[in-house]
Amino acid sequence: MNAVGIIANPAAGKDIRRLVAQASTFDNNEKVNIVRRILLGLEAAGVQQVWFMPDYYGICNRAMENLGRTLNLNWNYLDFPLDYSSSDSTKAASILDGMGVSCILTLGGDGTNRVVAKGCGQTPLLPISTGTNNVFPYMMEGTLAGLAAGLLATQVVSSEEVTEPTRRLEIEDGQQVVDIALVDVVIYDERFIGARAVWEVEKVRQVFLSRAEPYQIGFSSIGGNLDPSTMVNNDGMVIEIGPGPTRVLAPIAPGLVKWIPIQCYTPFKVGEVFPITPVPSVIALDGEREFVADSALNWSIRLSQNGPSLVDPKRVLKLAAERGFFLDS
Repeated sequence: MNAVGIIANPAAGKDIRRLVAQASTFDNNEKVNIVRRILLGLEAAGVQQVWFMPDYYGICNRAMENLGRTLNLNWNYLDFPLDYSSSDSTKAASILDGMGVSCILTLGGDGTNRVVAKGCGQTPLLPISTGTNNVFPYMMEGTLAGLAAGLLATQVVSSEEVTEPTRRLEIEDGQQVVDIALVDVVIYDERFIGARAVWEVEKVRQVFLSRAEPYQIGFSSIGGNLDPSTMVNNDGMVIEIGPGPTRVLAPIAPGLVKWIPIQCYTPFKVGEVFPITPVPSVIALDGEREFVADSALNWSIRLSQNGPSLVDPKRVLKLAAERGFFLDS
């Protein structure tokens, strides 16, 4: 289908880590500009139809204000009742998946892409970083992202050539999967959610990682700096935080570099399940506290291969160039 979807989260990149750390701010005006550049890239690639998720700020509507009369593609908003919460992104992704769009462009961080992944099904994501913790999305200019998405939509490249599966962390209560994370699950020794962001390391008891990478920001860096061999083996990691034989220095948020005491750690392989301790405790998913795990259930984390499909935009653009798409001869 020669169509793409755009989900731009107006709340991404605005949490308390702008106060307790040095996280950059992606204001909504800049997101408007990014969407404009995405649309121009899509048009250049020959895309015919774009679907927008509606939002309270009207990011995509504002992006069209200076482009609507000149842009040579059709655009529409998805029609569904808004909750003005993260569930809107999940609903939008589910609708776009049902419509059969070629891919979904997202503007946000790990948290935004987590809720999109809950609804996107088999539709691949092309995530652009505008959040706080940005392990999952790409730091990429909007024009190039639009071109890449457009080249996939117009079948200059095939999905099989430029997408790859990802993993996810599944939170189980002893009976079913109750939620997911794409990058990290942090067990926080608290009884109330409070501020959603996680930055008080002294309250962290466990860290579950789908990927442990020393060049990332956030809790993924703890695992990457602790044992880089997990990258070679393509493992995740389970880390017990507390007094122990070693400490690791890690950037757990932008500008917030901390020594983390490590009690013990172990590789986390696909299909393995580890219990959550202690309970009750607050469970944070991809950098945001989401719910309290009570002591009445058997809480655990599973690493699975059921994460969303991810577009590799560099590979898209490279293949298109090799096939002469950018030449006029």
